[in-house]
Amino acid sequence: MRALLGPRMVGAHLLALVCVGVALSLGLWQYDAWETRRTAAAVDLTQREPEALGDVIGADEAFPGGQVGQPVVVAGTWLPDATVLVSGREHDGRDGFWVVTPLTSGGPADPAIPVVRGWTASAADVPSPPTGAAEVVVWLQPSEGTGEVDTDAPDAIYPQLRVADLVQLVDVDLYGAYGVSQEGLDGLESADLESLPDAGRFTALRNLLYAIEWWVFGAFAVFIWWRYLRDERALGEKVAAEPDEMAADPVSKVEP
Repeated sequence: MRALLGPRMVGAHLLALVCVGVALSLGLWQYDAWETRRTAAAVDLTQREPEALGDVIGADEAFPGGQVGQPVVVAGTWLPDATVLVSGREHDGRDGFWVVTPLTSGGPADPAIPVVRGWTASAADVPSPPTGAAEVVVWLQPSEGTGEVDTDAPDAIYPQLRVADLVQLVDVDLYGAYGVSQEGLDGLESADLESLPDAGRFTALRNLLYAIEWWVFGAFAVFIWWRYLRDERALGEKVAAEPDEMAADPVSKVEP
């Protein structure tokens, strides 16, 4: 045991401590980055000041994952002929429909974004879609993709609000998102947000994997240190035992 604490072993001990300390610190740093990014991804943006739609997402851009629930101002022209209903939407514990009408981001030929004008309990009790110019504040939401199949396409009632399903109904480009009006329009009740900011299971996963990788490296360094100390101790015990063996049987230790 004394040999393991001797001057010759000081360098080995220091090297092991440095390796373990670095691995532990870097692992904690990556873990903290993982938690920070997940917290940032779950920030509720719904109470922020509205921004112009074009400042948040472009017509040909993928949905910005960090902007779920961001209020945006859409100023353009309604496309009433593309009005649809989305089934299976609850409001105050009641099942019903969303009423959705695309609104362009400028003139009638500019890209449009589907706007949830409000909620209704009955598909037969839907007010006429609006026409002309409008300016609406909506909460930005990503296109849905639940995988449900529309078994009756001609009825203009969809099981999900998937932007790709609405492309065939308009002659303009559609944003890769939809908006939920902050208040019910045209006499409709206000719709509830379906998608609030949430940290998905894969958010900042790379940081978490890096943290685990560094901790595994630290554990490996501890294992190597332990093996080295065990081997050194065994070697020391063997060397210490050799004089006693020579004294007990000096003849057998002499080579012929």
